[in-house]
Amino acid sequence: MRLKGRIALVTGGSRGIGRVIALALAHEGAKVAINYQSSEEAARDTARLIEKIGSSAFICKADVSSHADALTMRDAVTANLGVVDILVNNAGITSDKTFLKMTPEIWRKVLAINLDGVFNCTKVFLDGMLEKRWGRIVNITSVIGQIGSFGQANYAASKAGVMAMTKTLAKELARKGVTVNAVAPGFIETEMMETVPERAKERIIAHIPLGRFGRPEEVAGAVVFLVSSDGDYITGHQLSVNGGLYV
Repeated sequence: MRLKGRIALVTGGSRGIGRVIALALAHEGAKVAINYQSSEEAARDTARLIEKIGSSAFICKADVSSHADALTMRDAVTANLGVVDILVNNAGITSDKTFLKMTPEIWRKVLAINLDGVFNCTKVFLDGMLEKRWGRIVNITSVIGQIGSFGQANYAASKAGVMAMTKTLAKELARKGVTVNAVAPGFIETEMMETVPERAKERIIAHIPLGRFGRPEEVAGAVVFLVSSDGDYITGHQLSVNGGLYV
């Protein structure tokens, strides 16, 4: 129960890696707010799982690319759970096209959620952390932001931008009691990965030294480590959970 008494928010927490992160935080004693944009039933399922653990959960619909939505979400979470002191910026999307075929609309759509969303949520929840002089922010980036990927100029740019923001915020906020770190997953076994053809999966695994895809629980474990007392002296770091794909 390393996080007993803490209040966490996980954006994009209704399913996939976000859901597993939310559950891992609850297992350690945190009350958890689950942000979603469209998957309300999945968010309710996650909340029920958290309550079975014995912790408190609250679901909140918000488009993180909207600063106004982020403000409304902050007020709702504060009213229902209290002031957030652990923020996991996990919400993200892909919309893949080769650069020659990528339109300004596709570019902005991904940057708005993946990069602007981190700005908006960090901006509105930071004040509460500063008042407490304690806060933990973890941004979920990606190995794609480290190495690039064919057809993902928008996604790679957004995730690399989040890491640059992470380093800057870590320097600005360290003396105020707030650490800012990132976790960069590689290829993880999620619903999205299930849609990848078997032959393509084999080609990917051939480049992973550990010879397998990662599990969502392994990403969640990295997040818990960074927000618990075990990570108190770590800030501005990007923890890669990629099986050795990028070192």
